[in-house]
Amino acid sequence: MSMTYEIQMEISGNTAMWTRPDTGDCPVSYPVPTYSAAKGIFESLLWGPAVQISPVKVEICAPVQYHNYQTNYGGPLRKSRLISEGGGFQLLATVLIDVCYRLYAKVTSIPPAVKNRVPAKALQWDERTTAPGHAYRDIFFRRLKRGQCFSIPFLGWKEFGPNYFGEFRKATKVQTDVNMIIPSMLREVFPGGYASDCAFTYEQNVRIAEGVLEYSRQGG
Repeated sequence: MSMTYEIQMEISGNTAMWTRPDTGDCPVSYPVPTYSAAKGIFESLLWGPAVQISPVKVEICAPVQYHNYQTNYGGPLRKSRLISEGGGFQLLATVLIDVCYRLYAKVTSIPPAVKNRVPAKALQWDERTTAPGHAYRDIFFRRLKRGQCFSIPFLGWKEFGPNYFGEFRKATKVQTDVNMIIPSMLREVFPGGYASDCAFTYEQNVRIAEGVLEYSRQGG
């Protein structure tokens, strides 16, 4: 049986965008990161395909404040005419401002069914390590304390970098007055894990109670 190890971190920033796919061309943010976004934040500090990161819960540690955001988009999703002319279009969004979260996750070894997709070097590390989850946890906390990362974490959109990520700060408090139900919330885009096919999964009636959202154990 695979052993489970716990990790946690705090992250805050001036702006965040956890995009609701159902809001179309003028996207609106969820009040909290999705399961896959939280997973990505943990993996940005220490990534390794030989272990599995499963977010457990997120605590909202700042008032939920929405803000109108405008930017000129010049990426590959423009119409072909705009690309050929070198033009862009104005993107309107409803983002969050002055956010702070405490994130919790558990670390386990990858299931046997996934190992055929894992790089050879990762499998070698897994075979040489008695407890990959334990090793990952220890390395993760060392890097968190030093402010090291595999890639810079971001708050939903890559242009929204954090102003802090690290260990829990004593002054940080959970916003216990935040209570709501999200009718439908994106969970994952690649639920099969490393190198799996894209398959959007959602959850219904996701509850935030006293500033805490607990992610379910299984997608769906």
